[in-house]
Amino acid sequence: MVGHRGQDRWRGSRDPEGRGSVRRRRLRPVAGELLDDGASLRVADLIRETAAADLLPRFRNLSKDDVRQKRPGDVVTVADEAAEQRLAVGLSKILPGVPVVGEEAVEKDASLLDLIARPGKSCWIVDPLDGTANFAAGTDRFAIIVCLIHDTVAVAGWIFDVPRGRMATARRGQGVTLEGLAVSAMVPKRPLVGFVGYKIAKEFDRQLSKERRSELGRISTLRCAGAEYLEILAGRASFSLYRMTKPWDHAAGALMMEEAGGGALQFGGGVYSAAQPLNAGLITAASREALTEAQDLLDAVRTPLLVPRP
Repeated sequence: MVGHRGQDRWRGSRDPEGRGSVRRRRLRPVAGELLDDGASLRVADLIRETAAADLLPRFRNLSKDDVRQKRPGDVVTVADEAAEQRLAVGLSKILPGVPVVGEEAVEKDASLLDLIARPGKSCWIVDPLDGTANFAAGTDRFAIIVCLIHDTVAVAGWIFDVPRGRMATARRGQGVTLEGLAVSAMVPKRPLVGFVGYKIAKEFDRQLSKERRSELGRISTLRCAGAEYLEILAGRASFSLYRMTKPWDHAAGALMMEEAGGGALQFGGGVYSAAQPLNAGLITAASREALTEAQDLLDAVRTPLLVPRP
């Protein structure tokens, strides 16, 4: 539901001791201490400025030389690099001294990931162009994602659906908004609708029994985690499953699911962390009920989906 802030700050049925809730209460003032309302608005403005300056002018306007492969099936464009540079400079001005961990910077120096796991320290995590393959192909599913981490925990996040101009923002303990309206836990769609990461989508569908598959509605992938999180917040889907959990793709979205009244869990049942191993898996939903049902679905196909992948 959009329009009312959720009161249930549940972290998931497999956190029975309530550790997630305890930590969330301890960290509740941190988001405000690090980033006041004015600074949060400056981050949103920076993201919109970056989209207007570096992404939209290049959308469906890339030359062959503007796109290159980082590895088979993984491309980067000049738009990714320009956007990350603008965001890094701007975020460093908003919070001087707080380092920026950008997707393309990590590609050149993987040790930057260590900044996320520093106890008591802060960093920004940036995906300057989530859905690069879509962008390069001229498909209008791409986003900018920014997350502020403190003490290894996401305390603030922004996801901007660039083609549609939709912004979602969250601060820990203060809820999540989509287009300026508060989002709270909602009744899952029936039959259950969700997203499964494209790397496991075929395997997931193949392993589901006919009986379980008949209980589900549309299971799809947009190949853009940011767009998928916004679809869940808008009530058009109920859950998402991903095997690979690169923090620039998921830290902000996981925070938003928690703040909406749902949760974000590893495949093994532990609470999601931006500092977790990249192949630990992620289940998210914006309501407690949908998260439990997504866990049950994962249990039905658990063995093949839990095989570690490099």
